[in-house]
Amino acid sequence: QVQLVESGGGLVQAGGSLRLSCAASGRTFGRFAMGWFRQAPGKEREFVAAISWSGGRTYYADSVKGRVTISRDNAKNTVSLQMNSLKPEDTAVYYCATSRDLPGASFVSVGSRGMDYWGKGTLVTVSS
Repeated sequence: QVQLVESGGGLVQAGGSLRLSCAASGRTFGRFAMGWFRQAPGKEREFVAAISWSGGRTYYADSVKGRVTISRDNAKNTVSLQMNSLKPEDTAVYYCATSRDLPGASFVSVGSRGMDYWGKGTLVTVSS
């Protein structure tokens, strides 16, 4: 069992930066790929970024590539999402998630339906 708790959301102006964090509990955190998803009002939840269990591979949605960096610290059971050059269209609730058996690369194609554990989310609002 894995529990996930996100933090770091808030209100930021367009062009600004935010760093989201996800704290995970569970002894096997280091064995799971981790991902970030987001859901804007009236839209489906979408993939943002994923990272392999070792942190050696990362994957990004085209909409955030070059502006977002995912990282993890297995010693601290945390995964982070550094977001720069934020745009109003980045406004959404951001969720940390993981799968019991999918590698990070599969997060891109499988998306939210493949995740087994979710945090409650943290709201990011980007003003224009």
